[in-house]
Amino acid sequence: MKNLAYALLAATTLVLTACATNPMTGRSQLIAMPDAQVDQMGLQAFSALKKQKPVTQNGQYNQFAHCIAKALTQQTGGQWEVVVFQDDSLNAFALPGNKIGVYTGLIKLVDNQDQLAAVIGHEIGHVLSRHSNERASQQMLTQQTMGILQQTTLGQNPMTIGLLGLGAQYGVLMPFSRTQESEADIIGEELMAKAGFNPQQSIKLWEKMAQASQGQQPAEFMSTHPAHATRIQQLEQHLPKAMSLFQQAQAAGRQPQCNK
Repeated sequence: MKNLAYALLAATTLVLTACATNPMTGRSQLIAMPDAQVDQMGLQAFSALKKQKPVTQNGQYNQFAHCIAKALTQQTGGQWEVVVFQDDSLNAFALPGNKIGVYTGLIKLVDNQDQLAAVIGHEIGHVLSRHSNERASQQMLTQQTMGILQQTTLGQNPMTIGLLGLGAQYGVLMPFSRTQESEADIIGEELMAKAGFNPQQSIKLWEKMAQASQGQQPAEFMSTHPAHATRIQQLEQHLPKAMSLFQQAQAAGRQPQCNK
């Protein structure tokens, strides 16, 4: 029992010393790594990806993605690198260190600038909210806690450790990821609206993504992403605020003209 108490105390201390606040939403976060270190990891990952994946030579796709990203990042500040990768996956991402990647498959899927802005805005939202640092910190804390527990009497039972690992995966890491995804959806919806993109198209985008997935999505409690229906509902609930921001942006002359 003494060893178990020590393990719980050590885990609690790790959590308390790593508490932070999401700069975009005010939600409490677990941030245990220096942002500079996470940024460097993002730069390394982006550099490696550019060596592994071909970059598209399609000038229209490049211009389309760069135009949208420029309008969005004017609202966030900083210098962002944008690369369009030749890949049919329906994907885009943003990494710490202000790096944005867009796949040609996603560009082919979207109908207009607003739908692609919804995805890129979502990905930028992850960076602004320090989600990569939060996820890395969560995993580091989980591994450290598991290591401490393995030194206790409780941790000598392989079945117990297995259940603890399963509990950490489905009870901590995955739910946090769904929280982050929902945050990024709302941040992205607001960001695209502030940049002058129609936030109503964020809902259209996820309807298209749902159709493209053809129902091939795991049960929500076993997924790191919310179900398509869940995120559509959340975006719809937040739409009145986003539309107000969009109308303000339009009145201020922010009217992007990014042609696919």
